[in-house]
Amino acid sequence: MSIRSFLRLGGALLLVGALWIALAVSAQASSADAVWPQHPGEVVSNDGKLSVDESNSAQGYVMCCVSAPSDRGMKLRVTYNGTQLMYDLDNSGRYEVFPLQLGSGKYVFELFENVKSTKYSAEGKVTLTVDLADENAAFLVSNQYVNYNFKSATVRASDEITGGASGDKEIYKAVCDYMADNFSYDFVRAKNIGAGVLPEVDPCFNKKSGICQDLSAVMVCMLRVQGIPAKLMIGYADKYYHAWTVAVVDGEEIFFDPTAAVGALNAKKYQIERFY
Repeated sequence: MSIRSFLRLGGALLLVGALWIALAVSAQASSADAVWPQHPGEVVSNDGKLSVDESNSAQGYVMCCVSAPSDRGMKLRVTYNGTQLMYDLDNSGRYEVFPLQLGSGKYVFELFENVKSTKYSAEGKVTLTVDLADENAAFLVSNQYVNYNFKSATVRASDEITGGASGDKEIYKAVCDYMADNFSYDFVRAKNIGAGVLPEVDPCFNKKSGICQDLSAVMVCMLRVQGIPAKLMIGYADKYYHAWTVAVVDGEEIFFDPTAAVGALNAKKYQIERFY
């Protein structure tokens, strides 16, 4: 064999090897294709002090903000088919993500501004008719209750934890095992936390400790960025107000309670109040 033929053969083998590596990497889990919320301003509805960017409503979320900064507290009420959900809304004018987790149909967004003590004034109302591209679209994107972005330590860790997985079942098992093996329940935070405090994703991940809503939010984040729809569930576990997770793996809904997995709870009955 001539040197030229040898070099050509070597080059072909390198090319084949590179293709195999690329195929192997593409088959593994990655957050590269995760859904990251945006407010492009293509379709925006305004009323009073409320602005709703519905440009990506088919992907399971809208982005809302107050039209002008205020030093007063703001509340956003979302109504769907008789169900009402209340949120705090940032008063600086910054857009925030709100999920369309109740399905396709008519949503009503109402803005309320705190005027005195517990009194609020109505400051805007927007009604949208939503047609979701997928019924689980809302459970693949971040929101107030599962708050993360592409720079989050939890997102980066999710890629590492699931790097060797080749399917949703393997990804799900890897995340469940990681939560059970590496986290603990924060009893001090549970004792001192006030009402209305949202789950913490990265702080919980970095400490490897949190209360039920934190542990659940970390797990949901890890699954969502790997393309597995996951819900943060809130309700009651026996007599305790509690949070846990439900994920859709290969079309099947699977229950997992991170708090129970770390040995801090042994509940027999779960009752759903709301989910995000």
